[in-house]
Amino acid sequence: MRLIGYLDNGVRHIGAVDDDKVTPLGTAAEFYKDPAAALAADLSTSVLDLADLEQAPAVPETARVFILGINYLSHAEESKRLGDLDLPKHPFVIGRFGSTLVATGTEIPVPLNEGLDWECELAAVIGEKVWAASEETAEQYVLGYTGFNDVTARAKQLETPSMTLGKNPDKSAPIGPVIVTTDELPDPRGLRVQTRVNGVTKQDGNTRDLLFSVGQIIAYITDTITLLPGDVIATGTPTGVGAGRKPPESMKPGDVVEVEVEKIGILRNTIIDRSESRT
Repeated sequence: MRLIGYLDNGVRHIGAVDDDKVTPLGTAAEFYKDPAAALAADLSTSVLDLADLEQAPAVPETARVFILGINYLSHAEESKRLGDLDLPKHPFVIGRFGSTLVATGTEIPVPLNEGLDWECELAAVIGEKVWAASEETAEQYVLGYTGFNDVTARAKQLETPSMTLGKNPDKSAPIGPVIVTTDELPDPRGLRVQTRVNGVTKQDGNTRDLLFSVGQIIAYITDTITLLPGDVIATGTPTGVGAGRKPPESMKPGDVVEVEVEKIGILRNTIIDRSESRT
């Protein structure tokens, strides 16, 4: 099944999408109380036209976002050169605010005094409450997989040891365009991930090259933190970020950035000047 989020009278809902039609599955809050039950429920309800909906992230507003740094060997050299960061011995987990999540099509404003960098990623969305998972069984707690663009204020990220500001610009984390549930996409390995800016390919990697698998990441997180339904784990980016290119590149107003994850789809967002942003 392929899931999207959308707004109905300002409230976030989840729907099952099939081509251009969407079957409502309830509010995001209701759906993520028990995703398995929601997916198994009788879907004899009205069907909506996708084109008529205002899309939103297909996770609850309370979702916590965990992003992985340096989780591709190909990105390790860039990270060492840019931030003097060594290849991690354990999953390098960074926190993102759920409020930065946006849907495909949302405009992303540039912060003051800098451009923005791109990072294509595969993300896992948690479907069950999980504590102390084992690496061998951890993937059974995944609801599905989705695309993620970890848009970064790179200058802020590199100015101090803390990455909090650089990883949390307003509206900087496109997620989607759909969550593909694990019955349709059971194995996250071997998926091609790409970034294009204005149609030019900037990143082209494959999840078979992840240093730490989804199962290893979930196990590592859950020996400290209980993961909840709707939480998001973005698994890291391959080589080719803008700051690592020669000369360095960044996204400016008017640029269109696309992140494509094989078997999931394309996230497409336009970069705008801060003065053009509605919030």
